[in-house]
Amino acid sequence: MSFLSGLGQLILGFAVFFVCLSVHEAAHAWMANRLGDPTSKFDGRLSLNPFRHIDLFGTILLPLFLIISSLPAFGYAKPVMVNINNFRKPSRDNFLTALAGPAANLILAVIFGLVISLLPALSFLTILVEVNIILAIFNLLPIPPLDGSKVWHLILDDETYLSLERYGPFILIAFIFFAGSVFDYIFTIDFTITSFLTNLF
Repeated sequence: MSFLSGLGQLILGFAVFFVCLSVHEAAHAWMANRLGDPTSKFDGRLSLNPFRHIDLFGTILLPLFLIISSLPAFGYAKPVMVNINNFRKPSRDNFLTALAGPAANLILAVIFGLVISLLPALSFLTILVEVNIILAIFNLLPIPPLDGSKVWHLILDDETYLSLERYGPFILIAFIFFAGSVFDYIFTIDFTITSFLTNLF
């Protein structure tokens, strides 16, 4: 029974993760389109359909491997393609497009948190608050290729920034495996914000 219960929680966790990740990626596409770059729109990413955003390795296999290995769970969707040459102010608009994803997750977290606070019977939705906050905080870290790394495009010249992005995946993998204590802080912040939002009234 405990195995089935654990399996059910895992499936629920993945379902919630897919939904929150889809909102995150669709927000990137929406902002890019608003700022003049329709690339993601033409790619079909301006959608809340999870299947348009799921990456077999990043969204399914990698999180499963990390969970089985008792490591901090992490995953990613297919990257939303952006052509910064279509932006009026490339570095600024690229940064705003990146921020749109975490911002969408924070908005969802606040909405669901307020709903739970007003209607405690819906406390089972707390996982939606937790996952959205985790996605927002983690993606705001200034580590390429995470969304927060786009802040470097406001500071560095294009060539240096693109070089940093090129090595992004290796930097991120190293961070995941060697900065475990950072995840403890992230989960603590997540728990604190979730408790605050779901117990306002």
